[in-house]
Amino acid sequence: MSCLHKSPKRTKSQEKIYQEQCKKAAQENGKLIGLEGDADLEFLLVGGELQKVRSTSWKKNRFYKLQEDCKTMWHESHKYFKSTQTFSIDDIEAVRLGRQSEGLQKYTDPSLEESCFSIIFKGRRKNLDLTASSVEEAKRWVTGLEKVITNMRGLNRQKTSEHWIFNCMRKADKNKDNKMTLKELKHFLRQINIEVDDTYAAVLFAKCDKSNSGSLEGSEIKHFYDLLTHREEIDVIYAKYAQTEGQMSATNLLDFLLNEQRETVSMEHAVKLIEKYELDDTAKQKNHMTKDGFLMYLHQEEGLVFNPAHKEVYQDMTQPINHYFISSSHNTYLMEDQLKGPSSTEAYIRALMKSCRCVELDCWDGPNGEPVIYHGYTLTSKILFKDVIKAIKEYAFKTSEYPVIISLENHCTVEQQKLMAQHMTSILGESLLTQPLGDQMPSNFPSPEELKGHFLIKGKRLNKLDAAFNNNSAEEDESVSEEDEAADCKENIQKPKEKTSKIKLAKELSDLVIYCKSVHFGGFEHTRDNQAFYEMSSFKEGKAVTLADTSATAYIHHNMDKLSRIYPAGSRTDSSNYNPVPLWNAGCQIVALNFQTPSKEMDLNQGRFLPNGLSGYVLKPEFQRDPASQFDPNSLQKGAGYRKKTLHLMVISAQQLPKLNKDKCKSIVDPLVRVEICGVPADAATKETQSIENNGFNPMWNETFQFDVHVPELAMLRFLVEDYDTTSQNDLIGQYCLPFTSLQHGYRHVPLLTKRGDVISSAGLFVHIMVVDAE
Repeated sequence: MSCLHKSPKRTKSQEKIYQEQCKKAAQENGKLIGLEGDADLEFLLVGGELQKVRSTSWKKNRFYKLQEDCKTMWHESHKYFKSTQTFSIDDIEAVRLGRQSEGLQKYTDPSLEESCFSIIFKGRRKNLDLTASSVEEAKRWVTGLEKVITNMRGLNRQKTSEHWIFNCMRKADKNKDNKMTLKELKHFLRQINIEVDDTYAAVLFAKCDKSNSGSLEGSEIKHFYDLLTHREEIDVIYAKYAQTEGQMSATNLLDFLLNEQRETVSMEHAVKLIEKYELDDTAKQKNHMTKDGFLMYLHQEEGLVFNPAHKEVYQDMTQPINHYFISSSHNTYLMEDQLKGPSSTEAYIRALMKSCRCVELDCWDGPNGEPVIYHGYTLTSKILFKDVIKAIKEYAFKTSEYPVIISLENHCTVEQQKLMAQHMTSILGESLLTQPLGDQMPSNFPSPEELKGHFLIKGKRLNKLDAAFNNNSAEEDESVSEEDEAADCKENIQKPKEKTSKIKLAKELSDLVIYCKSVHFGGFEHTRDNQAFYEMSSFKEGKAVTLADTSATAYIHHNMDKLSRIYPAGSRTDSSNYNPVPLWNAGCQIVALNFQTPSKEMDLNQGRFLPNGLSGYVLKPEFQRDPASQFDPNSLQKGAGYRKKTLHLMVISAQQLPKLNKDKCKSIVDPLVRVEICGVPADAATKETQSIENNGFNPMWNETFQFDVHVPELAMLRFLVEDYDTTSQNDLIGQYCLPFTSLQHGYRHVPLLTKRGDVISSAGLFVHIMVVDAE
């Protein structure tokens, strides 16, 4: 039975019934997400009126509530074609209490600070800015939503799968009688992405309809669910090792872990897995694992393709900072394209929350003496410099505690530069690095560990870093060359008046540049002989790719001593991305990408920085750090510090792939799996399975591939699941990318992500992986 939606007026008896229904829903449906009978969940299910804020003049009261499925928000809409609207809890990136969004800061009074909150959506959907009637009510909304979001994300894939299937069943039950007719069963199968002919549907229905009543209910629906979710491939694996009373003993499980999963573990570990994941108390008392417990284990992090030991910071973080790949964003302020798209502090928040450790600020003179950030010579909107610094301060270290580089592209006059320096000093406080570490002039970079919780400014500097120790000052009207991306962008929009220009640099701003002084690149030899370690260059993608292609070894040695930043060409006005892999192969640390643009390149970036605790720092291989190395990614030689491997990969099956066209009931996907190796040129390879017609729920391939991987330390493995189309380009269903060195052996589940990098909660691949030394 569904809860009544809020009407403007409800009688006392109606209100009582409504409250009781919501309480019942909190009991029954809360159980599925671990919030059975939770008061905050019940509050969301009851719902309430909130003020939606769009502008100073547009502030409307709307009723909001969580629907019974505990994963969909419902709200009133006064649009002429739609009286109600919904959005999924899965679509929410974050809920933020207070006037933290640009809209609330601009359109609400500061006195309402604690009564406001914002719902931040994934992707490009606009924030939902709301005001509650009281501070307490705002807190309850935020607490409740955060609980539901956290619990939904915390469900293991098995539980998420059950939740999804039962919700689809609820939707298929058109008359809400808790029974399922043959017609409703067919509708349900299409909902979960299976196309079946009428004969098969009738056979399945008859098998479950033990009462011959013409509808399924109670235990019959449970039987139908068990038939539907039965996985033959798991039966085969389990049967091979379940050698004790038809179940897996701890010894049997250990055999599986050692022989199939290739893990170096003890009996103690096998017993812990049984204690952790076995659902049957009787089996648990015997130290046995049932098939259900085994499946539960395979869905947990121990059973995933990504090595759980790499989820934490596991690398040496005491090397100089230039010995790491650093997750980096280009034109971080942009939400969309480079010509007319909106600029927003939200873009910085999103990048930082994804553990980006180098953000870019294009700074220009603004009105009222306040510097602004936008993409120069374009129609992109402008945001205040100080608001961006506040956002960076607030969110820089929530995902990672390791240092953030603030890359300044400075076009401001001296007066506004002074204000920039003042804002950064006052807002960032002691977290801003204003002096080299130690009491004498350094000869090398400090480590990420030493720089934890600090901000480093990248930009022009008037003098050498030695001046920080000998009080050697420069005049504030001294000029420096303006060689940056703005000139590159300008070339693509209008003819520049002069090739290089000069800007005056304020000493106050110059003095904040410590380890990242921007200088012109004059060639590897010139740089080696004339530039200090802290003097770094930025390279447009075309020049960087040419250097990586023609002078890779020299580029790698350059990056052993210096930092290099790469940025997209100005011609990429659509915010598209370049391939970062050749630049990583050449040891470039700050390979800046457009984080706002879903792309294969961003998939690779997300995969590259998936390990090492999502710190945004990944230690480069030894052969990219050792001065004696002559490694050349384009011309491989034996004994160069890497060891060739062979990957044997079987793509077995997939589970619960999402429908791509949800509006068409009969639209079912025809999935295929593509597997890619991205790394040095010799390792680049792509292989794919056959497509399976009309089955996105449980397609099975059992296809085996082999890849030779010459340089595992630089290789990435990317899985793509696509909907095959004979007449047009295949559509992406889901993808997942990870470093080759983070693979787990054996039978593994592969989670799937959307094109924007968000987890598809119930979907996944099932594969078998074996990596061996190549002959």
